[in-house]
Amino acid sequence: MAFPNQVRNGLSGKELVFKTLRHEEPRAVPWVPFAGVHAGKLTGYSAREVLTDRDKLLESLLEVNRLYNPDGQPVMFDLQIEAEILGCGLVWAEDAPPSVVSHPLANDLTLPTRLPEAGDGRLPLVLDVMRSMKEQVGERTALYGLVTGPFTLASHLRGTDIFLDTVDNPEFLSGLLAYTAQVATRVSALYLEAGMDVIAVVDPVTSQVSPRMFRKYLREPFTTVFDSIRERGAFSAFFVCGDATKNIEGMCQSGPDCVAVDENVDMVTAKEVTDRYNVTLEGNIPLTTRMLLGTQQDNMKYVVDLLDRLDAHNLIISPGCDMPYDIPVENVIGAVEAIRDPEGARLMLANYHAQEIDLESVALPDYAALERPLMEVFTLDSSTCAACGYMLHAAERAAQALAGRVDMVEYRITRPENVARMMKMGIKNLPCILVNGELKFSSLIPGQRELLAAIEPYFRTEGA
Repeated sequence: MAFPNQVRNGLSGKELVFKTLRHEEPRAVPWVPFAGVHAGKLTGYSAREVLTDRDKLLESLLEVNRLYNPDGQPVMFDLQIEAEILGCGLVWAEDAPPSVVSHPLANDLTLPTRLPEAGDGRLPLVLDVMRSMKEQVGERTALYGLVTGPFTLASHLRGTDIFLDTVDNPEFLSGLLAYTAQVATRVSALYLEAGMDVIAVVDPVTSQVSPRMFRKYLREPFTTVFDSIRERGAFSAFFVCGDATKNIEGMCQSGPDCVAVDENVDMVTAKEVTDRYNVTLEGNIPLTTRMLLGTQQDNMKYVVDLLDRLDAHNLIISPGCDMPYDIPVENVIGAVEAIRDPEGARLMLANYHAQEIDLESVALPDYAALERPLMEVFTLDSSTCAACGYMLHAAERAAQALAGRVDMVEYRITRPENVARMMKMGIKNLPCILVNGELKFSSLIPGQRELLAAIEPYFRTEGA
């Protein structure tokens, strides 16, 4: 099924997005699917193909536009573009964006100065596709250019030591964030010149810091980026993954037109904050439990319930983050149906019953009988979620430092059995680290010393 490119309540999709980001009274709630690598699924291309091949990317984006009829649409969802240009090594996957595997500043406190140019890395491909999308669908669809936010880019360059820099190297950290804000500003300018309407500053690692750290180190760099976008006459969004509830107010204070959140954030609670600052809120259809692993009716029910709970003013409905590659098309179409015709969706859901999750099928370890402490890392998907990747890397570093004295396992909730395990253990937010079944770090990535200290009591318990 393809939705016709239609005018909704007298407005094109693009006009509807603009009206919402100008904080005017709504005529309808916009729909913006974050179909990054999922776009390739629609055309039979791998994630790597759509992220490296101009023609395949354009074909896939046009299919997203045809099939899902978005009001707004990102052109490229890859938070490694800037990192690759600046010297980070990548590892590629066929069904997910690449991951950063090497960090140029891991053992070097020299601040970089180089800013990306239009001919660097994969930027020529991205800019070319942006211009083509502008020409072909830009009259009716608001086009989003996604840039890597200052803190996530700094994490790519520095690695997990960045969480120790707040204590050990605060001046270096401030300088690094000022530099990565310059990079984000530069890439934003290139994307705006290529015709983008909205710049989404995507910074998943922001959810992993305290409000105090946000105020001290992050607020100024983000404000710099959003001010530069506004000066160019464009709209901006602050996109974060993970449980960013504690930082929603700080994010609003940094000056974006919109804040976008994922399933870890309660939209009602978040909207109370964003409404105080007259900032649009965007989100948050769950990526795994609904879009990837649920049914079409599950997705319709989530959207209808979300619309019932929230004031339509200053609201955009989107997936919580970059859509997993294998999301069934019918699940996305169900979400679109519910957004466009909530009353019709309610009639279709009259006999809806959510599928029961069999918690008894999951066997938990006998933690008291373990020979060694066990670290369990729960993630959305460490290969696609930057915050999850850095949480996992923190655990891996600790395990390596302990040289076989601790066991570690990752549970990605892209698998149904891991969703059941998460529910059985009472885990509410991701990513997180448990030690012997006890929650130690949730939506806050620990430094090496902090994590080792959290594991230490379990050695004493075992008599090590």
